[in-house]
Amino acid sequence: MAQVTVTIDGKAYRMACEEGQEDHLSDLAARFDQYVGHLKAQFGEIGDLRLTVMAGIMVMDELSEVNRRLKNLEAEVGNLRNSRDTNLSDQARGEEALAAALTEVTAQIQDITAKLNGRPVAPAN
Repeated sequence: MAQVTVTIDGKAYRMACEEGQEDHLSDLAARFDQYVGHLKAQFGEIGDLRLTVMAGIMVMDELSEVNRRLKNLEAEVGNLRNSRDTNLSDQARGEEALAAALTEVTAQIQDITAKLNGRPVAPAN
């Protein structure tokens, strides 16, 4: 286990983390320290515990908003996928209908050509 010392509100805290996660933990602590610093600038010295709780609530509020937006985006992606699948299915049916129509028109053209050339018309399949 790796050890990292982080600073929150001017106080050092020694923390353990997985090997290779030291920079990530330091970054998280620095970001959290910004919340604490912001609250301290707004409210002054209101106590370490209260500042920490308020900062934690701010972080959770932002996390809640991000989760809400993520759910909305996931729903939108799901709708887009369903729409794409429906469109692809409709396109495939349209292509099949077009191919059948072209086959029919080709047969009619061959019949007309045969009649014009005085040949017997081949029976339809």
